[in-house]
Amino acid sequence: MTQPYSQWRPHPWHGLEPGPDAPSVVIAYIEITPFDFVKYEVDKKSGYLRVDRPHRTSSLPPTLYGFIPRTYCGARVHALMPGSERGDADPLDICVISSRRITHGEIIVNARVVGGIPMIDGGEADDKIIAVLENDDIWSKVRDVSELPESLVERLRHYFHTYKTLPDEPEKVQVGRAYGRERAEQVIRAALDDYTEEFVA
Repeated sequence: MTQPYSQWRPHPWHGLEPGPDAPSVVIAYIEITPFDFVKYEVDKKSGYLRVDRPHRTSSLPPTLYGFIPRTYCGARVHALMPGSERGDADPLDICVISSRRITHGEIIVNARVVGGIPMIDGGEADDKIIAVLENDDIWSKVRDVSELPESLVERLRHYFHTYKTLPDEPEKVQVGRAYGRERAEQVIRAALDDYTEEFVA
């Protein structure tokens, strides 16, 4: 063996790297796909994927959805989100666009960051980074969210605006307009620094 390897499964949040080219290109751990009717989420203690809940509505995530390893939404991420009371104390979420159907979760992908969606959930900053699958035949040349079809970005915004709320219930989240790559990279840097302060320093 010429390359080192882990004898045991690494924890997806703490044991994987965000990638050598972060924040422009990151490693994303995918929890759910556009074909999952159940919301899966990494168990923070074990690192295994667990069932969080069935989707409450008929809306499914328009893209792959997961998080960037070794990020944490703490004070720095909170400071970048006007109107929030704190960070959500979770890894930073990411949506990854692929031209081909990827139907299997619990995978890692290389993702080129192009933008993000600001979201406040119960007073907590809960940004959703938008990225494209690196080397994708169709999307790999996209460098900013402004180059994506507006309808796709709006589908993402609509999903996050409604995925926790049933008809006649009060709104649980606030979803803003999508922001571009530079802002997204700033949020990722903040989440990387928040992680270092929370778990390393």
